[in-house]
Amino acid sequence: MAAEEVKRALVTGSSSGIGLAIAQALLDRGWDVIGLDIAPARIVHPAFSSTEVNLCQVEATERALRSAGTVQALVHAAGVLRVGRLGELSSEDSQLMWQLHVDAVTRIANQMVPAMAQAGAGRVVLVGSRVARGMAGRSQYAATKAALVALARSWAAETAASGVTVNVVSPAATETAMLADPARANTPPKLPPLGRLIQPGEIAALVAFLLSPDAAAITGQDIQICGGASLAA
Repeated sequence: MAAEEVKRALVTGSSSGIGLAIAQALLDRGWDVIGLDIAPARIVHPAFSSTEVNLCQVEATERALRSAGTVQALVHAAGVLRVGRLGELSSEDSQLMWQLHVDAVTRIANQMVPAMAQAGAGRVVLVGSRVARGMAGRSQYAATKAALVALARSWAAETAASGVTVNVVSPAATETAMLADPARANTPPKLPPLGRLIQPGEIAALVAFLLSPDAAAITGQDIQICGGASLAA
């Protein structure tokens, strides 16, 4: 994918945390960015436009996608965390996380990625989580993030020959507002061996690379930014 062909990226969850950092990083690298988020936009930039939309609502999301038009990259960073152990699990929490993490990006990719494949170039990055490998009290969240890996590998297999790459970036505990969510007040994050939380900008830098021409041969991968956490026995 030639650099001059990379023009527009759609970023979900662009108003806070990891999504905000990704949107800003892409703007800094010369991308036009379209943000989709349930919250008001926090970026003011001539190459940035945004739509407030609840991605769990099918019709509203479809309208936002029609307004967005053609893009060369899709980054799905929208997310929510609900925690609970067996005996305390909530079907409402499960439905929310599945709709936002999995169903939403499935619908978005179903509309956006075929056009990328037809054009012979495109990039998709899904923001996963190291928790996808399993963690006590995170089963419902982990299941949705693990599903993203399955989606990415399946879509990568379908589109590799068409010049489209699909990857997952899976961070460990990241310093975002999600960590202050009252829903997880009794489950503080565990610091990785690095000794600090992962920074949103570190995730954004990797996503920006995966969207670049230099990453054309990387597809179907789940890349962890774990601060050494995956090295534990």
